[in-house]
Amino acid sequence: MLYRFGHLLFSIYFKLFFRWQVYGRENIPEKGPFIVCSNHINWIDPVFIACSFPSRIKIHFMAKEELFQKNFLVTFVLTRLGAFPVKRDTADISAIKKSLQLLKEGQVLGLFPEGTRSKTGKLLKPMNGAALIALRSGVPIVPVAILDPYRPWKKLRITIGEPFRLAVQPGQEKKTLKKEILDKMSSNIMESIKLLFPPGDRNAVI
Repeated sequence: MLYRFGHLLFSIYFKLFFRWQVYGRENIPEKGPFIVCSNHINWIDPVFIACSFPSRIKIHFMAKEELFQKNFLVTFVLTRLGAFPVKRDTADISAIKKSLQLLKEGQVLGLFPEGTRSKTGKLLKPMNGAALIALRSGVPIVPVAILDPYRPWKKLRITIGEPFRLAVQPGQEKKTLKKEILDKMSSNIMESIKLLFPPGDRNAVI
């Protein structure tokens, strides 16, 4: 209930204060499980992405652990909206397990492969968490690109790409993935996001 109410409220906000445009809605799967992978430029990105998807699709985003330590109200709202904490700059096993469990239950997971916000808007080198979760779960990835900064009354475009799956080579165990494989798969995810930008506006990755 809270998720749908927030979806409606913020959708009105984006429509009133921005020239909001969503491309590629036809690429959204009917239901989960799948992983939404997007570039990250602002703290409000999870809300904007969620509002760009139908309200029937609840996206569970990872959120930095510090947000859950502010106060009871913030923790309550984040939890009700489907977010869960992750320790940044470390391999957070509990967050990975939570992600895999959500996908196993048929839910939709939201991840930012870069692991942090880009201060310049340019795509950053990815961390390997998203690739690891995608490979171990075997579910599709839906790439998303936020094309514009959040400037009132200006264009605010988001593009949703076609779903795809990551796959390991035959004989490669999913539980013993080598770093070089994860690095390559992480770059593939960022490349799928990069290709959603207009040709003259594609940000360099790495």
